[in-house]
Amino acid sequence: MNKSDSPASAAEVVVAGHICLDVIPAMHGGKPGQAIGELLVPGKLVDIGAAQLSTGGAVPNTGIALHRLGFPVKLMGKVGDDLFGGAILSILKGYGEGLADGMIVGAGESSSYTIVINPPGVDRIFLHCTGANDTFSADDVSQAALAGARLFHFGYPPLMRRMYEDGGAELERTLSAAKSGGLTVSLDLARPDPESLAGQADWQAILKRSLPHVDVFLPSFEEILYMLRPSRYREFSERHGTTELLAYADGPLLSSLAEELLGMGAAVVALKLGEHGLYVRTTGSPERLREMGLCAPAAGKLEAWQGKEMLAPCYRVEVAGTTGAGDCTIAGFLAGLLKGLSAEETLLAAVGTGAFNVERADAVSGIPGWDGLQSRIAAGWPQRETGLSLPGWSREFADGIWSPDVGK
Repeated sequence: MNKSDSPASAAEVVVAGHICLDVIPAMHGGKPGQAIGELLVPGKLVDIGAAQLSTGGAVPNTGIALHRLGFPVKLMGKVGDDLFGGAILSILKGYGEGLADGMIVGAGESSSYTIVINPPGVDRIFLHCTGANDTFSADDVSQAALAGARLFHFGYPPLMRRMYEDGGAELERTLSAAKSGGLTVSLDLARPDPESLAGQADWQAILKRSLPHVDVFLPSFEEILYMLRPSRYREFSERHGTTELLAYADGPLLSSLAEELLGMGAAVVALKLGEHGLYVRTTGSPERLREMGLCAPAAGKLEAWQGKEMLAPCYRVEVAGTTGAGDCTIAGFLAGLLKGLSAEETLLAAVGTGAFNVERADAVSGIPGWDGLQSRIAAGWPQRETGLSLPGWSREFADGIWSPDVGK
């Protein structure tokens, strides 16, 4: 069943892709540095508290953040006709009337869920079932469902089996259908388990066939390093003893990755850098910028988007949690496009939305309306230092954005 073809559900933005139910039991005990295996011992009864239920994934995180910023949004994820699916739909409806109208309910399918085991002082462990996300296909996104929208955002294809099978044919079909409808198309990723089928897919080949249909590409640094430079990813991981590699990004590597992605067809590449901020590089081709669809820069602002390379550090906040921070940063970036802002203003809107996110423990309750976001930025909200090596870059103190010195 798909309710998204209803005229009443028309929206300015369609956010499609991965959605799940997060089941987070309150856990007691756990000591700093204790391994999870020391707490969860076979045969042992572990006393826990009430479970918190929330939605997770690109669809609710980016979509609801855009909704809270004030944009008419249609959420288009797939759930099963089971209890977890009903819980997901109920949670979405709680954020706004009609938000769940674009959701797809697969008869006889199981909904995706994640059990988050998070004892105090112990690294979290996630038990994830991809569920109905695995059967999401281009056929679930009809042209009627996109009617009236200006922007189509798709998130987390590495967690959706149909999207990476057969060399990414279904992902290409999904994105090209939206692009052919004249919409601006944006794409976000997720880092797959290297041992999984998704982790072993040829992501470089998948991106080569998909990015010609993508205007704005917004992966994280670690995701794209894993997909484009797997040997470099392994080298970094082995040398530093971790797969958390954000601290080892630098200006030349970011520029090289973005250049390769622009060469594959994207018009705008934004690489999420966690606590270090957001890096953006744009095409030097005015023709490609004009082809960005209904959110393409206006003629008078085309030059303000052409051939840009910038990095905005995060704003200073008291961090309560980082759940959904990247998804909300994306929402801020897309909001800037929808508002017709310059590249610099859009970049600041992105890191500003991400900063509001981390002031709350959950993914979206901290996101303000658009005016609240802009007021805080305009009031001189202080920024963090980026902490990355940026040789040959300098900071534009007027707007808090770093850029290369070439041509200045």
